[in-house]
Amino acid sequence: MAKNVKPTTTVILSDSDLDTDFEGLAETEEVDEDFSSAVENIELKLTSEVCGERLDKTLSKLVPQYSRSRISQWIEDGFVSVDGKPGRGKMTMLGDEKILIQPQAAPNEGAYSPEEIALDVVFEDEDLLVINKPAGMVVHPGAGNWTGTLLNGLLFRWPALQGVPRAGIVHRLDKDTSGLMVVAKTLMAHTELVRQLQDRTVKREYNALVWGTPKPSGTVDAPMARHPRDRIKMSVSQSVLAKPAVTHFQRIGAGMLEKFPVCLLACQLETGRTHQIRVHMLSLGFPLVGDPLYGKQHLARFFPRQALQARKLGLNHPKTGEHVEWQVDLADDFKELLGQAGINLA
Repeated sequence: MAKNVKPTTTVILSDSDLDTDFEGLAETEEVDEDFSSAVENIELKLTSEVCGERLDKTLSKLVPQYSRSRISQWIEDGFVSVDGKPGRGKMTMLGDEKILIQPQAAPNEGAYSPEEIALDVVFEDEDLLVINKPAGMVVHPGAGNWTGTLLNGLLFRWPALQGVPRAGIVHRLDKDTSGLMVVAKTLMAHTELVRQLQDRTVKREYNALVWGTPKPSGTVDAPMARHPRDRIKMSVSQSVLAKPAVTHFQRIGAGMLEKFPVCLLACQLETGRTHQIRVHMLSLGFPLVGDPLYGKQHLARFFPRQALQARKLGLNHPKTGEHVEWQVDLADDFKELLGQAGINLA
């Protein structure tokens, strides 16, 4: 029977829990088995009791600490052998086979594991952290990005964040959006920041480079929901499921990338829907430069990500009530892009 295998569980949060920047903060949890690198291979000698049963069904009974779907995946990936040969889930057992299982870690095993990751800390006190997130960093573990996230880095540097929901993360930035994020270091701070976000009193300003020439300033007040045909995207929507979304913008620079006009905008959010600035600018006919999801694909050569950065952040300190603000310089790649467009912020 199984050797040295102990059934354990780990609690993870799915990426869908963070469906928007500011909201969707309920603690919806999924449970999956944990995996220890110390687990040894599992060797089984079958008996006549399983004669006539499928391999995957047999193993789910004999090794109940692992789910049937996980065992089936190991079989498919070649980590289960029957009498020295690769097993197949539907193969019928005769009842005298020797089985070897090589347990593999689940993709989400490291979701809440501390990792040593360099973080640009703009501000820190007993209650708050303000992080300047680089482009390319995922904020929260999810499908395809179970490790290497901001959350993993936070837990390494501040282990006490294990006791705060989502390691203190109360809002997020898209993977390829750079800029400022606030993190709560205590439960009290977390509660207060969530309240401020819900009350729309947290002020964030982004810089966005868009194709075309928008009017000097304006407001987009357009509800948003998941795109009806492409679930990866968001869209302006009149659906009953749509949520209010308001973006204010001001043109602060103009230039050209080759023969194409571009404008630099300062965008202020009242709400924080997923992809809000990207979708709202697209709805006006001015997609972001470099945006791989909503942008002009034939112009993707100009920039490898959406040209978007959260540059300013303002809120009321959760302990003192004092209004505090932070601002960071544009990321180097963004500065270079503006230089190519002939836009000078100095």
